[in-house]
Amino acid sequence: MELKKLGFGMMRMPLADKKDQTKVDIEQVCRMVDAFLEQGFTYFDTAYMYHEYASERIVKEVLVDRHPRESFLLATKLPTMMLSKKEDMERIFNEQLEKCGVEYFDYYLLHCLDTRNYDICKKLGCFEFAMQKKKEGKIRKFGFSFHDRADVLDTILKEHPEVEFVQLQINYLDWENEYIQSRKCHETAVKYGKDIIVMEPVKGGMLAQIPDKAETLLKNYNAESSIASWAIRYAASLPNVFMVLSGMSSYEQMMDNLSYMKKFQPFTEEEEKLVEQAVDIINTSIAIPCTNCRYCVEGCPKNIPIPEYFKIYNQYARFKEGSRTRGRYRNLTKEYGKASECIACGNCETHCPQSLKIIDYMKEVSAVYDSGL
Repeated sequence: MELKKLGFGMMRMPLADKKDQTKVDIEQVCRMVDAFLEQGFTYFDTAYMYHEYASERIVKEVLVDRHPRESFLLATKLPTMMLSKKEDMERIFNEQLEKCGVEYFDYYLLHCLDTRNYDICKKLGCFEFAMQKKKEGKIRKFGFSFHDRADVLDTILKEHPEVEFVQLQINYLDWENEYIQSRKCHETAVKYGKDIIVMEPVKGGMLAQIPDKAETLLKNYNAESSIASWAIRYAASLPNVFMVLSGMSSYEQMMDNLSYMKKFQPFTEEEEKLVEQAVDIINTSIAIPCTNCRYCVEGCPKNIPIPEYFKIYNQYARFKEGSRTRGRYRNLTKEYGKASECIACGNCETHCPQSLKIIDYMKEVSAVYDSGL
C-alpha cells in the first residue's frame, strides 16, 4: 500500500483543560485516530517532551491499545537536549517503549539537532546508540529532526551517511527565511538523497489564519479549499518529501486535512506564484513569528507563558484589539509571571527552534501590557 503523505502530529492534541497540557480530550482524539486510520493514513508522530511528557502515554491509550500494531507507523524522538550521560539514552529509550506500549518504533529520531545538541550527540554517541537499537530490531528507520542553518545540516549528513531521513521545518512562509532556511535545508537534504519529513507546514497554525487580503487572493483562485490546505499541499509537493506532519487540534481540522490529502494533488505553477504573493502580504502583518511549540516554557524561572503572550501580542499588532487582548493578558498574569518579570536568563532563546529574540520581544509585550497592572 502506498504511504499517504499526511502524518498525525501528537504535539497539539485537543485539550480537556486549556490550562493543562497533560489533560487531553481523549474521546475526541480517539475519534480522530479512528478516522485517520479508516481513510488509509498510518503515520503518527510523538516525542518524549510533547504535552509536558504525557504525549507518549496518550498515544498508547488512543492508538496502541485500540488498534493492531501492524496497522500504523509510530515515530518518537530521543530528547538530545536532556542528555547528560550515556546511561540517559538507554533509560529514556526503555521508558519510551513502556509509555507507548510497543516493542519497537517504526521511525526514531534524535530530537532537535542544532549545533549545541549535535555536540551532545557526538560526545555521548547518540548515532551509535540508535544504530545499535536498529540492529536489535527496536528501531526500523533512523533519522533526526533539525533546527539550524543549512551548513550545519550539511556537516551532520556528511559525517553520518547512516541516517535514513531528516525532519525539517518547511513551509511557504519560511522558505526564504534566513533564520529557518527552509529552502536551503531542503536542498541540502536532497543533495544527500535523504527522505524528508516536514514539520510545521502550517507554522503552528499561523498559515491557517492569514490576513484578509492574502486569504482573498487564495480564495479567488479556489473558493472550496481551506487556507490550511495551501500550506500542507505546498510542503507535500516538494521533492523527496514523503511525509507532512500536521499537529491537528480538533476533529474538524483532521477531516479537512483528510479531504484533500486522501487523493493528494501536487501544487501547480500558478499556485506557487499565488503563494509567493501571499507571503509578501503575510510578512507585513506578523509581529512575532512564534509557532507555539512551547519548548521555551520549560525551565523559565519566572513561569512566564511566553507563547500565550506572543499570541496575544500578535492579535494586538494585527487587529489593534487593545482592550480585548489586555483582558486576556491580565487573566494570565493571575497565575503566571508578567512579561516585565523576565530576567533575561536566555534559557528560552537557547531552546527556541525559530531562533527568536525572545528577551527583546518580552520587552515589547511588557511595554504594551504591563503599565497599570
